[in-house]
Amino acid sequence: MAAPTLRPRDFVGVAVGNDRSTRVNRAENIRRCVENRIAEPISPCHDASVPMSVLIVDDHPSFRGTARALLEEEGFEVVGEAENGVGALRAAGELRPDVVLLDVQLPDFDGFEVASRLTRNGSGPKVVLTSSRDFADFGQLVADSGAIGFVPKAELSGAALSALLG
Repeated sequence: MAAPTLRPRDFVGVAVGNDRSTRVNRAENIRRCVENRIAEPISPCHDASVPMSVLIVDDHPSFRGTARALLEEEGFEVVGEAENGVGALRAAGELRPDVVLLDVQLPDFDGFEVASRLTRNGSGPKVVLTSSRDFADFGQLVADSGAIGFVPKAELSGAALSALLG
C-alpha cells in the first residue's frame, strides 16, 4: 500500500500540538494506522452531495465538542451527541444517523456492547469505535462488536472516518 499524502489538516486532532516532534509523532501514528488498516487517511475527505449524519457518543464534553467541530468542518453533519450507552441507543433510534462515532469506555456499559446492540439486526447505523487507547488494546473486540472499524481519538479526522466508511 502506498504511503498516504499528508496535508496540514492531517495534523489537526485532539491533544496534538504544533511543534515538530508532535507533527512527526502524528505522521508516524498515521503511517501505523495505514499499515494496520485501522483507519486510512485519504483525500478528499467526504465528497457526497448529501452530508453523512453522525452521532457522537463520549462521556467527555470536550471531546464531543472537538469531534463535532472537526467533523462539521470536513463536511459531516453532526445530528446529535450522547454521553453514555443508554443515551446512545435512545439518540440513535430517534435521530437515525448514518454513522455513530462511539467511545469504547462509557460510564454505564462499554462501547462494544452499544455497538453490538446498534448493529444487531443489520439495519442500524455504521459504528466507528474510538478511544484514547491504542487499537492493539482491544484487538478482536472491535471486529466482534459489529463496528466497521476503529479510529484512535488522536487520529480522528473526516478523512479517517471516510476511509472506514468506504
